[in-house]
Amino acid sequence: QNEAAAGRAALEAYRGRKSVTKSGKEILLCANIGSPADAELAMKGDAEGVGLMRSEFLYLGRDSLPTEDELFQAYRQVAEIMQGRPVVIRTLDIGADKQADYLNLDKEENPALGLRGLRLCLAREDIFRPQLRAIYRASAYGSLSMMFPMVASPWELRRTKALCADVRRELAQQGYPLGDVPIGVMIETPAAAVMADQLALEADFFSVGTNDLTQYTLAVDRQNANLGEFYDPYHPAVLALLGHIAKCAKAAGIWAGICGELGADPKMTETFLQMGFTELSMAPGRILETRKLVCESD
Repeated sequence: QNEAAAGRAALEAYRGRKSVTKSGKEILLCANIGSPADAELAMKGDAEGVGLMRSEFLYLGRDSLPTEDELFQAYRQVAEIMQGRPVVIRTLDIGADKQADYLNLDKEENPALGLRGLRLCLAREDIFRPQLRAIYRASAYGSLSMMFPMVASPWELRRTKALCADVRRELAQQGYPLGDVPIGVMIETPAAAVMADQLALEADFFSVGTNDLTQYTLAVDRQNANLGEFYDPYHPAVLALLGHIAKCAKAAGIWAGICGELGADPKMTETFLQMGFTELSMAPGRILETRKLVCESD
């Protein structure tokens, strides 16, 4: 207990400090959240922003779609709690292991490869437009960005950006104050990783979902307990894709971050820094220990 207490005290020395390596490279350490209450935890954890707001939790545990105003209030609350720090909202990623019966979606043989993420949103504008409107409305109250899950091709991003532009024009005509909302891609399909050079021409940033990227790259169901030894996030193929993503982002002049579970993996911190990732997002309680690692890195 004494050792644990001493360890916590040592980490507290990093509270309020910038996350800068010995060579002067600054890294943004952010929190993964699912609700405004989680944003409070992010602030307590000394997060420098929110790297991933899993917005699907606003859709789960209920029997109907949240209204635009309900979504707006949640996003506004998060923006205000974070006090100007950057907040990246992942648009709806219902499907696969996260289901909402009231959407009446068809049962699928393989939902992990089915109508989920951006695919569902593009097919159901009645679901997507209210969320986009809510994000843009909330952008007047903080520093919000949005990113799209399950992108596999540049045309998906272009179509979604056109829809965003339409929604933004609509809101401006209705007199809503709007902030700047950068648009990014959550890189979690091998196709998006391989096509990162082309996606970087369309996106303002990348954030890598290492959990799904590992699953799809290795063709291993990450929820199947019998496949534990085959689910290897350190697999050379996964690492090669991660390096390629960071390289493409740098070449295009956009930033790239990690928002999957590897973001807080101490064995990967140095590797991510060497690859060129400039943002790591994780559970709020892991921020200080990761900052210590960053500050001790070259």
